[in-house]
Amino acid sequence: MTMSVGWYLRRLSRMGPQEVAGRVADTVRRRRWRATPPDCPNVTGARFTAVLPAGTIAAVPPDAAKRLVAEADLLMDGHAEFFGVVRDDLADPDWWFDPKTGRRAPEGYAFDVPYRSEDAVGDIKQIWEPSRHQYLTQLAAAYALTGDERYAERVAEHLRSWWEANPPLRGVHWLSGIELGIRLMSWVWVRRLLEGWPGAAALFEDNPVARNQIWHHQRWLAAFPSRGSSANNHVIAEDAGQLAAACAFDWFPESARWRTGALRSLERQLRANTYLSGLNRELATEYHGLVLELGLAALAEADAAGVQVPATVRLVLLRMTDALAAVVDNRLRPPRQGDADDGHGLIVDGAGTDRWGSLLATGDAVFGRLDWWPTVTGTDVRTPLLAALVKPAEPSVTRPASRPTHFADAGMTILRGPEEIWVRCDGGPHGFLSIAAHAHADALSVEVRHDGVDVLADPGTYCYHGQPEWRQYFRSTLGHNTLQLDGADQSVSGGPFLWTRHAQSRVLTAEGARWSAEHDGYQGSVHRRQVELAADEQELRIVDEVDGPRREARLAFHLGPAITAELAGNQARLTWTRDGEDRSAVLDLPAQLSWQAHRGETEPPLGWYSEGFGRKEPATTLIGTGTTDGTEGFTTVLRFRG
Repeated sequence: MTMSVGWYLRRLSRMGPQEVAGRVADTVRRRRWRATPPDCPNVTGARFTAVLPAGTIAAVPPDAAKRLVAEADLLMDGHAEFFGVVRDDLADPDWWFDPKTGRRAPEGYAFDVPYRSEDAVGDIKQIWEPSRHQYLTQLAAAYALTGDERYAERVAEHLRSWWEANPPLRGVHWLSGIELGIRLMSWVWVRRLLEGWPGAAALFEDNPVARNQIWHHQRWLAAFPSRGSSANNHVIAEDAGQLAAACAFDWFPESARWRTGALRSLERQLRANTYLSGLNRELATEYHGLVLELGLAALAEADAAGVQVPATVRLVLLRMTDALAAVVDNRLRPPRQGDADDGHGLIVDGAGTDRWGSLLATGDAVFGRLDWWPTVTGTDVRTPLLAALVKPAEPSVTRPASRPTHFADAGMTILRGPEEIWVRCDGGPHGFLSIAAHAHADALSVEVRHDGVDVLADPGTYCYHGQPEWRQYFRSTLGHNTLQLDGADQSVSGGPFLWTRHAQSRVLTAEGARWSAEHDGYQGSVHRRQVELAADEQELRIVDEVDGPRREARLAFHLGPAITAELAGNQARLTWTRDGEDRSAVLDLPAQLSWQAHRGETEPPLGWYSEGFGRKEPATTLIGTGTTDGTEGFTTVLRFRG
């Protein structure tokens, strides 16, 4: 996917004067660095002191350790999976190769690489992901847990290979600040977890190549911060990685300045990226998880280095953790809202570890759990490692006495009923900042689960680059459980990470088991939706109304992949199995509309579910077509059965 002149003009229109000036300065700096690359200063006597406290590794639960070692053994055999693509070449990887398309990124000065063009580069996320080196933190953790030097030696081989193949400012891995920031975080933890291995110092502090790479990564991040309309989760990753490296690898004349600048920016950006309720402003749940992981890891580094952290950093992370505890369902699954790309801040666990349970376990260890928090029964490696570094501190804010259900600033309401019925109602802002990069056109959508099973599902994300028709579908209005008018999206897209007009939503009621909201995304009409959960009857009622002229309407309900649907007229009988038990529900659909089931269609895409980035599977979507007349609403009733 290459960007047209029109896209650049639309993108420019979303920037303020200060951001434009900053980007012009970035362009000048890139040209100067091409002519005269910065040089790493000579340093002597570098030492690594940011080690884990004694006894930390012994505190890792045995089952979590077992999962990690099993994962590490697969990695040692060269096996890994990134975004649905299974690889068996990770024993000796080609750092610039995309196995999905078979293409190899071009060489040359980093800022000349057209990374948005799949034809020229391949799928950029397939190339970038292994070079975040989070699989190396897994191998290093396996060494720390077992003392088996094979893991450490493989880590050393791959780091030396990567450093040789990717000299500063050359190639695709020097293009994006989030990649550099997360890679620095990985290197800090690799060095920490290899403490005790005889070759650790020779690999890092006594290695001029390693020092050169670490210095150039930090120099790059200090020079090219994400700014203005791009200051979303990317800037958090940049700041967290910079802070971690400047604390743990404090070997350079600039280290103190970089550390101070990163901490100041991190404190400011955490506040800017987070509502007072604790939800992430991008309203994309996986980025809530990414930012929380990065924030906790950065806090751990600062505390380990004895760096004074502003109280607001802990406060924001505390609020984010409490908000996460409030919105998950009974199986600890959070909402599926907005973009999701499987991004993590720090990985030291094996497959099968519950990401959200791990974050809540860390929150318990760092901040203390509240009585209303859900119970976390799983274990993980990361929690005892982070908890060993973070200094305990009493919260300076009153925390919720009971589980919040309505987050007014984010426009999110969670309705809960018996039999573990969980309903998310969306009446919040379209997205964050002027471009709302990770937003979907999903105003007034609902998401319904029964005992953790997606019944009315948010279909997910699937892809970012290279497949524009799929990118458009998964973030479209028709791709969500809401009402589409005249075949248009509620908000107007200007590109894969750009929205040029944002629907404005307003919550009207959020009391008990009732919720209502409206949005103005369809010019000349207002879509209003009411949702009510009758807990005693296990019944969910949804009423859609349109104020405005007569228009063509399509009402969509996307079923989860586990749901089998039998559609007869305007009634769908839904069945599924949970833990060996048959479950069922009846979906009574508005009779004014003509209903049809769609599944796994491609021209155009319709009837799909994406469990994770790069993966999709057919799922049933029910579409009702007809017209609005400005008076009669559309009523949908979902009744759960035993």
